[in-house]
Amino acid sequence: MLQSLEIRDVLIIDRLGLELGPGLNVLTGETGAGKSILLDALGFVLGWRGRAELVRQGATQGEVTAVFDLPAAHAARGVLAEAGIDAGSELILRRVNYADGRKTAWINDRRVSGEVLRDLSDHLVELHGQLDDRGLLNPRGHRALLDAYAGLDLAPLRAAWAAQRIARTALTGAEAALARAAAEEEFLRHAVAELDKLNPEPGEDAALDARRRLMQGAARIREDVAKGLMALSDDGAEGRMRDALRWLEGASDKAEGRLDAALAALNRALIELGEAQDGVQSALEALDFDPRELEQVEERLFAIRALARKHVVPPDDLGGFADDLRVRLQAIDGGAAGIARLQKAVAEAEAAFAAEAARVTAVRRQAALRLDSAMAAELAPLKMDRAVFVTEFAAGEPGPEGVDAVTFTVATNPGAPSGPLNRIASGGELSRFMLALKVCLTGDTPGQTLIFDEIDRGVGGATADAVGRRLRALAKGAQVLVVTHSPQVAAFGARHWRVEKRVAGEQTLSTVTPLGEGERVEEIARMLSGDTVTEAARAAARALLQG
Repeated sequence: MLQSLEIRDVLIIDRLGLELGPGLNVLTGETGAGKSILLDALGFVLGWRGRAELVRQGATQGEVTAVFDLPAAHAARGVLAEAGIDAGSELILRRVNYADGRKTAWINDRRVSGEVLRDLSDHLVELHGQLDDRGLLNPRGHRALLDAYAGLDLAPLRAAWAAQRIARTALTGAEAALARAAAEEEFLRHAVAELDKLNPEPGEDAALDARRRLMQGAARIREDVAKGLMALSDDGAEGRMRDALRWLEGASDKAEGRLDAALAALNRALIELGEAQDGVQSALEALDFDPRELEQVEERLFAIRALARKHVVPPDDLGGFADDLRVRLQAIDGGAAGIARLQKAVAEAEAAFAAEAARVTAVRRQAALRLDSAMAAELAPLKMDRAVFVTEFAAGEPGPEGVDAVTFTVATNPGAPSGPLNRIASGGELSRFMLALKVCLTGDTPGQTLIFDEIDRGVGGATADAVGRRLRALAKGAQVLVVTHSPQVAAFGARHWRVEKRVAGEQTLSTVTPLGEGERVEEIARMLSGDTVTEAARAAARALLQG
């Protein structure tokens, strides 16, 4: 609810404060007194696009401050949370228009953009008038209004749309992956066959390289190893040592023990010499190889390294690389079955969405019939009993809200073509259409301030009385602010302000004055009789105020 509006140095307003309350708030005054300026100022602080320059002549800046009551569950809190703004029970909007054209805005002393203000205003204020392009006249919002009227829960429909989108995305991704794999199928099959034929194992490259180097070096060292073995054999060191042992043993009996240690060492040396002979013999046998083996080892080593270079992987990773290629081949071989499963899932998701969308469409059409009937009942007292309001359906772009395009249309006379509200109805008719529609849709936007700008234009008498009664009915559950020239409408207000111009020095200024009971009688009498207020007009004004 809008609690107060403070305006400084805006157009012909120097200082103005307006304290509002719940129920029906009425603004009256002569044409040109400045009533529309109040709405311009409110639109400015809410971020709406309006007049480019609002600064009063001679001032350096114009400023508007609006204070709103903000209940705990108010929808505006979602916008505030997204903008990172903490809010208590009171919301203060302030916007400044500088003389050089710059504009700056704050929400609870937190600087914000005009876009944040506009998003917030959607949950705070509804303006209904000829220039309204954000509310009932905007066809893009008609479907949402109808859904609110129907009490329709769109969660199942949105879930079905999301499931359909996920299924389609999965199918598209699988088809793209299969297409990419199929494009390289020939390469994959050839590469896998080549790798399977070679069947390289981890560590084989290093083992083959070591074996190759050993065989390459064997020819160079085998002759020396054989000579070494010969030097250790019976014809070499071993034979000479055994001769020495035999000669010394023959002399040991007469050496009185002096040769015992030498004989023991010589026996140990013979044992060590035998072990050396065995080791050299083993090495010589290892160096003995078939030249064809070297050729085979080199061929396999070169084949492994060639494949590693070809596929740009380390030799030891060729086995894992082959496994990866096999997986890609399996995806191709089993791709058709996988695509079929995903296609089935898409078909099922599409069928589920279509069924839920059809259910939502049926609910909407039933609600549309009720709304059209309710509108007919509302239009009759507003002297528009010959007008026809129809909620029209057309095929819309499928989406999370369904497949329906909904438009509120009217035909102002029997046999006349129907069309959108803002193209068919005249100014006065348009205001009454919107009032009737708002009455029928009451409760769809709880917690908002509803503003009706000269909704009684072109009507009077019983019709104006009907307009006033409907505004008062709307105001029972919400705050309604109406700018009116109709005394019948003004008489239904819970609060009443008079807007008037005055000349101070050489400046024309606009003021707003709250009216007490007696002052309301005078104002409504002026609205009834003009410049000269008669007793008859005062009596008529009292009668209107008494209801």
